[in-house]
Amino acid sequence: MNITEIRIKLVGDPQDKLRGFASITIDGELVVRDIKIIEGGKGLFVAMPSRKLHDRCPQCSCKNPLRARHCNDCGRRLRDQRGAADERGRVRLYADIAHPIHQDGRDHLQRLIVEAYEAELVASQREGYVAARFDDLDYHEFDAP
Repeated sequence: MNITEIRIKLVGDPQDKLRGFASITIDGELVVRDIKIIEGGKGLFVAMPSRKLHDRCPQCSCKNPLRARHCNDCGRRLRDQRGAADERGRVRLYADIAHPIHQDGRDHLQRLIVEAYEAELVASQREGYVAARFDDLDYHEFDAP
């Protein structure tokens, strides 16, 4: 896997575990956006882009997130624990949109993204720093530090 570009968007809230977003370009041809950089108990790690899982209301068939307690359309009370459980017995609420197939690929990708994040963080401390523009990405709701 040849990562030809990594773009980092820093997130400025020090209280939040989310430290930033990454966008990677593979072989100059494929872009994967919305990779999250998160501060965990053992340091920084990368969370691949994901989507919320949904199910349908048994009364009206409206799609509802698995955490919803009532249907967004008809208001019917939905049963708890509607989704499939993961290996720890917890309900899976999200599904990855894109992810590495092998652990070596994940480790390689995570190392490159964390290195790019740390370089961007150092650059952001310099006088006159101007954050990279992400007009083509959907990060407008997050402010750079």
